[in-house]
Amino acid sequence: MTTVSALRRYPVKAMGGEPLDVATLDARGVTGDRWYAVRDADGRFASLKDTRRFRRRDGVVAYTAATASDGSVRVTHADGTWTVGDPALDAHLGAALGVPVTVAPEGDVAHHDDGRVSLVGTASLAWCARRFGGSGDPRRLRANVVLDTDEPFVEEGWVGRELRVGTAVLRVVGRVERCRTVDVAQDGAEPGAPWLRPLGAERDLCLAVYADVVEPGTVARGDALRLA
Repeated sequence: MTTVSALRRYPVKAMGGEPLDVATLDARGVTGDRWYAVRDADGRFASLKDTRRFRRRDGVVAYTAATASDGSVRVTHADGTWTVGDPALDAHLGAALGVPVTVAPEGDVAHHDDGRVSLVGTASLAWCARRFGGSGDPRRLRANVVLDTDEPFVEEGWVGRELRVGTAVLRVVGRVERCRTVDVAQDGAEPGAPWLRPLGAERDLCLAVYADVVEPGTVARGDALRLA
């Protein structure tokens, strides 16, 4: 039986995230996930890659974001802790990244990459660690849902299908194409060995899957996954 072994949310895109015992899912994905991003004057978001929407600013991974009991988001760095919205946080980030920035909520441009919720199986991570070396820590992938699986890449066979997990229903929409983030020390994960090049040679750069939320609900660690 496939069950949920871990849940993770990233309140600020590209920063370290927080573990969850229970995640609430709405049409956008895990509630609060990637709701904020570090935005520069050109409207591009700090990330570990360069694209039309994102600007590579590796220094952002030195920060970790977590949700407080009052719903505010606190950002921690070796130099201190700030609440999102505090000008001192924007100033510290600007000094670290070398450009003026603000931590801004999502607007017209989505903060997610190509999917609402990302899922990966433990067997897939273990296969990669054996095949490519290094750590099979799921934080390398910044996945929202880690599933306890026995068969590597079984989740890829769910593309186009609906899954019930907890009280939520998800539809798996595609494989996740990895970028250099998988090989960067971030969110407490040390890669140990590179995966991006061998994933490109053997797996079309893909590891994990994206899913959309068909029916909002809650998902908890230990919940069983059922295929529709």
